[in-house]
Amino acid sequence: MGMVKAYGASFRQLSDFMLTAILLPVERTMQLIPAWVFLILVAVLSWHATRKPVATILYVVCLYAIGVVGLWDKLIQTFSLVLVSTAISIVIGVPAGIISARSRILRRVLTPVLDVMQTLPSFVYLIPVLMLFGLGKVPALFATIIYAVPPLIRLTTLGLRQVDPNVMEAAQAFGVTRWQMLLRVTLPLARPSIMAGINQTTMMALSMVVVASMIGARGLGEDVLAGIQTLDVGRGLQAGVAIVILAIVIDRITQAYGQPRRSRRRLQGREEL
Repeated sequence: MGMVKAYGASFRQLSDFMLTAILLPVERTMQLIPAWVFLILVAVLSWHATRKPVATILYVVCLYAIGVVGLWDKLIQTFSLVLVSTAISIVIGVPAGIISARSRILRRVLTPVLDVMQTLPSFVYLIPVLMLFGLGKVPALFATIIYAVPPLIRLTTLGLRQVDPNVMEAAQAFGVTRWQMLLRVTLPLARPSIMAGINQTTMMALSMVVVASMIGARGLGEDVLAGIQTLDVGRGLQAGVAIVILAIVIDRITQAYGQPRRSRRRLQGREEL
């Protein structure tokens, strides 16, 4: 409580900044996009990632079904929160993973911290953010980031540490700098592991949707919570199915982008045969 009294104004300023400069602009921009344009973008991304026409059509039809039952606005609110939290988690997690892969001391410090963060129940994250920021979308955003960032840090560190030393030695023999080594050698080779981390982070952010609705996050989670509180099975079931559909679409697209290009081309060749 002493921290809240001493730094309450600073926390409110940070909350207002995150809300007005990041969350609301992203949500309003997403809401301005017509539904048919959004569905076309999903189809293009799905086709580019998977090269599977049946899966692409199925994803678009399922998302269209969410709009048919009147949950499109709530879907966009949920997607905006997941998008912002995942983007901030990437900004935090990938650099932290890179530094952790290079620093044994930092790795020893981060490992128990990440273990604790991944062990605690998701409800626990609501307590500190609720105390510091109150109710609303911003505390839900912070709770989602804290809950979702550990797997990205772990998998980024793991991917960079598993890069073949012989490849790095060969690159050094050609006189590459540290930045060139990082950007052109180690990060591309670690891309499947990093993309797996982004996939896990996105899924964990989406899993916090219902929990975050308890502290004021709107969207599909709000309908699930309202359905539970009022015993409205239909309302809760509709929103729950919509969350599952969104999770499947995001998961399949991000997983496909996480595969090495050679594997994707090989799968494409098999399908053509």
